[in-house]
Amino acid sequence: MTSLGRIYVPGDAAAVSVGADRVAQRIADVVATRGIDAEIVRTGTRGMLWMEPLVEIDAPGGRIGFGPVSEHDVADLLALGRAHPLCIGPVAAHPFLATQQRVTFARCGVVDPTSVDEYRRHAGLRGLYRALDLGPEAIVEAVTESGLRGRGGAGFPTGIKWQTVARTPADARFVVCNADEGDSGTFADRMLMEGDPFALIEGMVIAGLAVGAERGFVYIRSEYPYAIRRMQEAVDTARRDGFLGRDLLGSGHHFDIEIRRGAGAYICGEETALLESLEGRRGQVRPKPPLPAISGLFGRPTVVNNVLTLAAVPTILAEGSAYYRDLGVGRSRGTMPIQLSGNVARGGLVERAFGLTLREIVEEYGGGTRSGRPVRAVQVGGPLGAYWPTALLDTPFDYEAFLERGGMIGHGGVVVFDDSVDLAEQARFAFEFCAEESCGKCTPCRLGATRGRETMERILAGERIEPNIELVRDLCEVMRDGSLCALGGLTPMPVLSALEHFHEDFARR
Repeated sequence: MTSLGRIYVPGDAAAVSVGADRVAQRIADVVATRGIDAEIVRTGTRGMLWMEPLVEIDAPGGRIGFGPVSEHDVADLLALGRAHPLCIGPVAAHPFLATQQRVTFARCGVVDPTSVDEYRRHAGLRGLYRALDLGPEAIVEAVTESGLRGRGGAGFPTGIKWQTVARTPADARFVVCNADEGDSGTFADRMLMEGDPFALIEGMVIAGLAVGAERGFVYIRSEYPYAIRRMQEAVDTARRDGFLGRDLLGSGHHFDIEIRRGAGAYICGEETALLESLEGRRGQVRPKPPLPAISGLFGRPTVVNNVLTLAAVPTILAEGSAYYRDLGVGRSRGTMPIQLSGNVARGGLVERAFGLTLREIVEEYGGGTRSGRPVRAVQVGGPLGAYWPTALLDTPFDYEAFLERGGMIGHGGVVVFDDSVDLAEQARFAFEFCAEESCGKCTPCRLGATRGRETMERILAGERIEPNIELVRDLCEVMRDGSLCALGGLTPMPVLSALEHFHEDFARR
């Protein structure tokens, strides 16, 4: 009997969308028919999304990859092995992966995400055991010293947020994971929840120990059914294995997690609107202060962090704060999972320490545009991020460098556009997006976005172009300074950056 050992096929939503389930079923059929000794393992994705479905087979010296594979390729692939034309050689040595620094995503695409045993074998729970030895104050100190900042938006120091929650007197505290990943061009939260869910659970448990919380919630975007199912399975498994629920690992500490499906609104990615939704109300922004760290869920001090922030914590505790802090530059420490999409040849996830340039991301990892036309613009930070020309591609990928040039990193989404893009139309879209997604709580956002879209449509029609451009600038100033939250406050960023760097797209009307 021929033996192939383990055959790995991603069960991630991105891979499934291009036929991974059909490939896995075909492999099972061929293996059974030919009497091949093999175990089929459904993993997460490695993040090489242009190559999905990516099939990997155990081999001496490391897994050998094949991709993109269709069900029609399976029979010949299993017969020919390395000689098959879809073979890419050792996966870990592929140029897209070889230069990455996988810290948060070290296990994604490597392990069976449903197996606690595999999680433990790949350094899982080391951070939690270390946290139990350290105690609350030392945990917070370690996270603070690591330099970890929130990976979802403004980059606020995580340790300071945890310290505030821990020191605020209360009869209860909570940990809330914001997994309402709604920015265009972002998928890292989903990828981690589907490919390494125990990492998020471990990070949340450590956060609970640090601030004295016994209950946590994961608020997952409703459009992520695979992630919701995988996280619920992982929570149930973690309880059975003893590192979630009562008496964690026999320590006497308690912490449990509840999975909640999001309300289907972009605004629920804003932390206070998310808390409103968790409490059973319509997702609308709350005025701040008070901050959620002082008065959050049900009026109690609440840690609100996103998936990537919490999933980085186990490594910090396991390896030490210095290990994490030594990665990165300036005040941007550690690694950032960067998500490449749009008109790009090699879309996927890149995890690197802060400090590489935007050009490296777009040209070396992304391979330029998929269309083969020149890159004209890159948007970083989701639909509210700035549109940058190629002249800014040498900007280092770190919080301060982006801020100095009028941009933001946000959740790490990088969307590429070729020279066929109309940036005046993209500016109109920014207003339209805000108008569609506004919760309606404040006037500058609710009305400003609609008036902005209408004014942009007049510009696109060639009506009084320069006076209307000035009107757009004035409107952006009102929205930036008067909006209650970042949706209205940041909508001017894509609009004004398009005006600054691509004025010809407006003037030619």
